Amino acid sequence: MYGVVNKSIEDLIITNFGKEKWENIKSRSGIDVDFFISSEAYDDSITFKLAQAAAEEMQMSIEEVLVAFGEWWIVKTTSEKYPGLMSAGGVNLKEFLLNLPVFHNRVMLIYPKLTPPEFKLSHIEENSVHLHYYSARQGLQEFVRGLLQGIGKLYNTPVGIELLENRQQGNTHDVFKINW
Repeated sequence: MYGVVNKSIEDLIITNFGKEKWENIKSRSGIDVDFFISSEAYDDSITFKLAQAAAEEMQMSIEEVLVAFGEWWIVKTTSEKYPGLMSAGGVNLKEFLLNLPVFHNRVMLIYPKLTPPEFKLSHIEENSVHLHYYSARQGLQEFVRGLLQGIGKLYNTPVGIELLENRQQGNTHDVFKINW
């Protein structure tokens, strides 16, 4: 993952819990990096170690950490660092979700070494959609849940998110039902 992801985790922790808490998490993770460079690619294991250390330090489940980070990623990181990219996604939640399958094509212009997930939509209704999430990375469905919650907050639209199918149960991908 790119450094911007790890930097965002750092920003989330420092903003909400202080620099000392971040230093404790970094120490607990065993990661020996003084600072993350946003445009540099880092091994995925660094991000997962930081998330696990945050869960331990904060006495939260890893799922809770991933949801919180997903929301933060949308509401703070991407909205502040890439406002043009986010506003190009659509004028409301439904439009953003309908454009999500091509969203990472634009992101890859900024981060060419990105290994993006793939999103497909089905069961498109007036107030709901099924989002199919495909990724080479395991265990990030709660991060995606947080992203979806963050997108709802971005558009001031309460969302309900139900995980209908997941890879941990032997499926090829995760399927979320999102309603608003």
